[in-house]
Amino acid sequence: MDILNDLTIGIGKRIKVIRKEKALTQETLGLITGIDSADISKYESGKINLTLKTISKFAIALNVHPKELYNFDLDITKYKIEE
Repeated sequence: MDILNDLTIGIGKRIKVIRKEKALTQETLGLITGIDSADISKYESGKINLTLKTISKFAIALNVHPKELYNFDLDITKYKIEE
């Protein structure tokens, strides 16, 4: 199990849900954030790892606290610390 991958997918799904709740297209979100709309799609599907800077851009553009992007279920007990 890879926690980074699961976090990336979970946050991406939250970005998509919040974007749709706010009736924004990927193109519009891209214009607001300065991120190409093709990359918005990749972030939403978990194909690109998110940095704190990128998470901050999405939070500001979506007008939500960054913690809202982490608001999804994650069973932390299934992960082990990797050396």
